[in-house]
This record gives sequence, structure tokens and C-alpha cells, in this order.
Amino acid sequence: MSEADPTPEQEGLEELLLGERPSLTRVEVAEAAGVPVEVAQELWRLLGFPATSDDDVAFTTADVEALRLAADLTGLGILGDDSRSALVRTWGRSFARLAEWQTTLMARVAAADPDADPAAQLAMLTGEVIPRVERLQSYVWRRHLTSAAGRRLAGSEGPSTNETTRQAVAFVDIVGFTSQSRSMREAELVGWIETFESRSTEVVVDHGGRVIKNIGDEVLLVADTPAAAARIVHLLVTMGADEDDPFPAVRAGVAYGDVVTRLGDVLGATVNIAARLTSLARPGTVLVDDGMREELEDSPVWSLRRVPRASVKGYSSLRPWALRHRD
Repeated sequence: MSEADPTPEQEGLEELLLGERPSLTRVEVAEAAGVPVEVAQELWRLLGFPATSDDDVAFTTADVEALRLAADLTGLGILGDDSRSALVRTWGRSFARLAEWQTTLMARVAAADPDADPAAQLAMLTGEVIPRVERLQSYVWRRHLTSAAGRRLAGSEGPSTNETTRQAVAFVDIVGFTSQSRSMREAELVGWIETFESRSTEVVVDHGGRVIKNIGDEVLLVADTPAAAARIVHLLVTMGADEDDPFPAVRAGVAYGDVVTRLGDVLGATVNIAARLTSLARPGTVLVDDGMREELEDSPVWSLRRVPRASVKGYSSLRPWALRHRD
């Protein structure tokens, strides 16, 4: 390999995590799994793993089993030609981020004792922590799978394969993030973002929404109804306006319409409009589109005020509405 030879500590950790020492080349893995080596290379690359040559002994029997499972899923139609690359790439990226976060946490704990050998501490923690994390990850995945399957089955016509549904999409953005973050120490900035993400998630989940992703100083969320989305963003904006609440000041944009769902993300004009509305919103306010207005204009809970049309990227005459709660 082009990388430096691993240290004994790295080799021991690798064996602990993989269950055995690497003893196979990529050619041997492909042959044992009954899969063309080109397919094996493509899957390896899509998962985000380092490139290897035909002679590198970098694989174990677990890699053979993984390749067989991938072939099985292809045969079942799960990893079809139209979705294999995107799905495998998403797996790789998601677990890579989890792995970075988890190793950072374990390294921090391992380094906490100045008298202990950090490598030995990390190896000990790995043996204790990884089996528990693995079981917990499986539990969380199955819980989310149950929720996602339930949403698919909830339609009146039974299971749906349609990736386009009508949803409310909202972006909630921290006000003045760039200027405020410049004056913060690293730990303070991390704590600030953690407060924003954790409190946002709590409100979204408690009021019937789903967090799609956090994007630094912004959260993207969806809700099945405009009323639920309005309630969520109103609560977040209200929290941000409270000087005694550590939740940062925010602004929000919400749009309602057809949304394309793909690999856990959301796409389409409705998402774009919500993003543009957020960029137009003033601190502590919520702007919504015509789709939201049509659904909420007769509500006794919400008031809507017309805002002058605006020209934004992709929309030369976007018409926003300011959403407020009727106190």
C-alpha cells in the first residue's frame, strides 16, 4: 500500500474491530463471493474506503460475506442499476460520519487519564463500547424503519411507491451566525450549535415533524401538514426571541407543495422556495409561500400578512407572506 506500515497498536485495533487479521486480497474476496472484481471495486469505492491494489492483503472473511449480501440484495431488486450507486454511497457517508464522531469521543475519554497509555485505553474502550454501539445502532435503525414503513402504509390506497408527496418544508436559520461565531472559542461554538440542534430536534419531533438534516447554522425539517409546520417554526422563533433562553435567535421560511423524497433527503421546487423565503425573513420572523397561505388563511390560530414580492435566485417574483400566531 502507499500508506505507511501500520504500528502494532493499529494492527491490534484493526483485528479487534474486524474480528480477524486481514488475510485476503480484493481479487480473492471477489472470487470467494462469486462477484466480478470490477463490481467489488465499485462497491468498495462507493462506500468511501481507501483504494487497494490487487496484491494488497487488506480484507477479511467479513468482506466476503458483505459482498455476498450485496449480491443478494441486487438479486432481490433492492440494489438495482438505478439506485445501487446512490444507496451504497449514502451508506458509506452516513457511517463514515458516525465513525469519525464515535472515535473522537473514545479518543477523548482515552486521553482523559494522563497516567494511562492512550493506545491501550482506546483498545480497551473499543472492546467495551463497540458491541454496545453496534446493537444500539441496529435498534435505532429498526425503529426508524418502522416509522418510515408506517408512513408508506398510511395512505388510503395501501403501500405507496411514489417518491413525490405533498409536505410542508421549513428551513430554520440562526440569525447572525457568521459574525457571532467569530468571537467564540471552539468549545463555546460547539456548545452553541449543540443547543440549537438538540432543542430544534426536540421541538420538531414533539410536534409531528421530522428533521431531514442539520446544515451548520440551519435545520431543514418537514411536516405532513402546514399546521404542524407552522406550530414548529413558531415555537422555534419564539424560543429564539426569549433573552433568557440559550436557544439562538432564528428566522424561518416554510413552503407547502409537492416534495420529492430521495434517500432520506427532500428535493424540488417546494424545498427551493422554503430556502429562498428563509433568506428573505427578518430576524425572529416566519415567511411562508402561497401553498401555506392557502391552507392556513381560514385558521383561527394564524394570521397572514402580505409581504412585497421579491426577486431571488430562480424566482423573479416570489410572493411571501408573514406568518404570525394570533395571541
